[in-house]
Amino acid sequence: MSKTTRIGIIGSGSNATRHAAAYMKMSDVELVAVADLVPGKAAEFIEKNGLTQAAPYESHEKLLELDLDGVSICTPNIAHHRTSVDALNAGKHVLTEKPMAVTLEQSIEMVEAARRSGKILTVGFQPRYDPNHKEIKRIVQSGTLGKVYHVQTGGGRRRGMPGRGFIRKDISGSGAIADIGCYSLDLAMDAIGYPKPLTVSAYCSNYFGTNPKYHKDYDKFDVEDFGEALIRFEGDVVLNFKISWAMHMDTLGPTLFLGTEGGLKIEPEQGLSKLSSGAWDKGPGSITLYHDVLGHPTESPIQVKPHTLDIFFEKVRDFVVAIQEGRPAPIPGEQILLNQAVIDGMLRSAELKREVVIELPTFS
Repeated sequence: MSKTTRIGIIGSGSNATRHAAAYMKMSDVELVAVADLVPGKAAEFIEKNGLTQAAPYESHEKLLELDLDGVSICTPNIAHHRTSVDALNAGKHVLTEKPMAVTLEQSIEMVEAARRSGKILTVGFQPRYDPNHKEIKRIVQSGTLGKVYHVQTGGGRRRGMPGRGFIRKDISGSGAIADIGCYSLDLAMDAIGYPKPLTVSAYCSNYFGTNPKYHKDYDKFDVEDFGEALIRFEGDVVLNFKISWAMHMDTLGPTLFLGTEGGLKIEPEQGLSKLSSGAWDKGPGSITLYHDVLGHPTESPIQVKPHTLDIFFEKVRDFVVAIQEGRPAPIPGEQILLNQAVIDGMLRSAELKREVVIELPTFS
């Protein structure tokens, strides 16, 4: 396609730097503008990243008045909803960073705006581009496991609490669950076909974040650093979820898929530091299929695929190609709305200290 795809970036934090670097590698993309509501920050970002043709704006509304094909939303979590809806209403395709939004209601509004505009709304879950994640999904959906009835997912970090806006509810909405838990949920839910969640019973705490021994900004820390939940889905499937930013343990366990004909275990790649664990984080360390062969319980290792693929670039490139070729959203908002529904349910359940029902709209 000869036409150059014109892109704007809203928000100029660390994720915006990664988006800009990806776009700059594409000869068929023109990075037109960057917006940030902090005075001077967009201009500083443009100069620092060598975006000589990009114009700075202190209002995303002004940026959206430009002739753009699409935008990357790289704002704090609390602004994903408003900027995405405004961009879609302005006729721009949208790639928003994860988590999709802060509440389920916001996610619903984003999907409705995308459906009205006919534009792409895709959400930035780059672990999906890891070839091992694709293989996990292929195995689960092949029927090899039979009827999948139980999934365990999560992981976390022995030490890995962030700072700045991540620890403030008024900026991020929640903590570890939205920050890294959304990745592990996506790994599991995507593999089983994103069934509709029905109920959630959850627990959250922040014993580490609010302790000056473990976090220098303990007095500002008002989100969860640990969460766990039992989620029931349509199709008689249950999911056991655990996530942590900090803990006195090396792992919260592998990702498991239990089926009537087989099971799949995915151990995380912990690396040399052993300070983080989660198949979504550094990728799988091992994948093992448990099944019967001629009546004998058998364990079959699945080769972990080594790769040097830049999965972040692949995510951004897929968005651009979808725009150019008129394809559907690579990771559609309608799907990730279910991810957000689970997160929303966890936070409500933990606050109420009881199981909650997840209510979802029916889109016509």
